[in-house]
Amino acid sequence: MRSNTLPTPPNWQSTSRFLLRVASLIACVAAWQWASTQRIDIGIVTFQNVPSPTDVLDAAWSLVQSPKLGAHLKASVYRVFAGFIAAAVIGIGLGLVIGRSRWLEDVLLPPLEVLRPIPAVAWIPLAILMFPSSEMSMVYITFIGALFPILLNTIHGVEGVDRRLVASARSLGSGSVAIFIEVILPAAAPSIVTGLSIGMGTAWFCLVTAEMISGQFGIGYYTWASYTIQNYPEIVVGMLFIGVIGMGSSVLVRKIGNALMPWYQPKGK
Repeated sequence: MRSNTLPTPPNWQSTSRFLLRVASLIACVAAWQWASTQRIDIGIVTFQNVPSPTDVLDAAWSLVQSPKLGAHLKASVYRVFAGFIAAAVIGIGLGLVIGRSRWLEDVLLPPLEVLRPIPAVAWIPLAILMFPSSEMSMVYITFIGALFPILLNTIHGVEGVDRRLVASARSLGSGSVAIFIEVILPAAAPSIVTGLSIGMGTAWFCLVTAEMISGQFGIGYYTWASYTIQNYPEIVVGMLFIGVIGMGSSVLVRKIGNALMPWYQPKGK
């Protein structure tokens, strides 16, 4: 029997998903407004001192009107992208060689795995000792934050390449360089892009830690300075700036990566 049900147009599906996500954000903000204005206290969690969205909006508007906003954004964007680019170059390079060589994996991966769980804040004293410039110390913290997601995703991407593809290319007369460029890299690219996207988000995650060192400008410094003077609405403003810019940067990295991989279609899309 022929079904009378018409398929849902793709545009309508995209619009529905977008509206659902917007509604989810609105619901979260509404719950936040209600809990903060009612001074909800359930013992485990209390909103008695949490600023309301309206208070945060006023603080955000004051920051937007301030001439310091440009300096804060410029400083933070430079530190995050400088650390991210260095992490991308080193992480992808190391990931590719470790994923292809068992000997290099045995030599390089153990010390990297020891360093990986160390939180960014624990690197502050050593970063100050290692780098004569506080700016380089802050870039290093964001670099450390971005490095390991990129490195591990690259290694997993290379190790997950179907061995039959490599064997087929070799049987057709391809050399090691051709196999690497035409088989390994395209097959591992989706995992590499995922690592880059996560690494970008982690670099922004480490921003407050980085700018605790001696920053005079930066969104992370603004957030930390607001905490030290107990200006609660400005703390939330700084957090939201980092969250929104970090999310946008991660989405941008993912979009660029997907545009460079026309052969790859994510599952479920």
